[in-house]
Amino acid sequence: MLGNYFYHQIIRKTLVSFGTLFNGIYIRHTDANDGTVGEMKVPLAYGPSQKFLARLEQQADLNRATQITLPRMSFEMNSITYDPTRKVSVTQTFKAVDESDGSKIKKVFMPVPYNIGFELNIMCKLNDDALQILEQILPYFQPSFNVTVELVDSIGEKRDIPIVLDSMNFTDDYEGDFSTRRSLIYTLQFTAKSYLFGPIADSTDGIIRKVQVDYYGNTDTATARREMRYVATPRAQKDYDADADSTGAVIAENLTTTETLINVNDTSPFSISDRIIIDSEIMRINKKTSNQITVTRGYSRTLKSEHISGAKINVLSTADDVLIAVGDDFGFNETSSFFQDGGDFAPARQEDI
Repeated sequence: MLGNYFYHQIIRKTLVSFGTLFNGIYIRHTDANDGTVGEMKVPLAYGPSQKFLARLEQQADLNRATQITLPRMSFEMNSITYDPTRKVSVTQTFKAVDESDGSKIKKVFMPVPYNIGFELNIMCKLNDDALQILEQILPYFQPSFNVTVELVDSIGEKRDIPIVLDSMNFTDDYEGDFSTRRSLIYTLQFTAKSYLFGPIADSTDGIIRKVQVDYYGNTDTATARREMRYVATPRAQKDYDADADSTGAVIAENLTTTETLINVNDTSPFSISDRIIIDSEIMRINKKTSNQITVTRGYSRTLKSEHISGAKINVLSTADDVLIAVGDDFGFNETSSFFQDGGDFAPARQEDI
């Protein structure tokens, strides 16, 4: 079981997402007339506050060139704990499409909830600088702020991770003689409610392309007779097989957005009730003659648009339905059937018995 290598970088991504939240904070200094005399972006780095305080003590003169100045912020990850309140069944799985190959399905066990603790330290020399920084942070946490993190790239698994502000402490480090440098430190404790995923496995199952539901007259499985069947399959909203390249069907005039009687070069490829698509507008054929078709414009909630003479006319058929790609928009073909026979459907044989 253990030893099957995988690494989704979830903890690292959560860490980066947390730090990014505080990477655009500024402070301003003003004069007596409220004019801005200085503005600076507050530096942010990963590491414990003791590390930066030690460097401050070694270089107290702010007039000399140095890489450590105040104000600045630091953050670090300080805990990872299991969260039993968000626990789900350990054997439950779900399926997702492989992002690199849309035709493949991946099987994933449900993620394990973990709370990742973070500490943010705000170090300042002036209290007004610290208050400016705090007021740019605290209003966003009530007490949580959601960030979207792509936890597992291979299946495109994105989740909103709540980052909760747990507590805030304040210390004024002003001990020693008069030359000792002052440090105001605000410490904010956060918890990121993240999830950890296990290994991703290939699934032998394919993409679901048909849903079938049988309705029975009562709940007694021994005597109940089926009465109705509902079947839904995906319906293409764009052309995939380019059938107009072989049929040569095109419109023989320019079309406005309101015309429903269309002159075409050949109506033989079409049947009544066919769905056709010209450019990106879907239409439904209601009537046809030797060189004209009468249609319903803007079918399937597509936008009515103008088309120029010679535009190809493709038929949206079941051949297009089976070619729908992962991520494409699609509708549904729905059929309902009623029964009086009392039979049952055998899933293994895919037939009624």
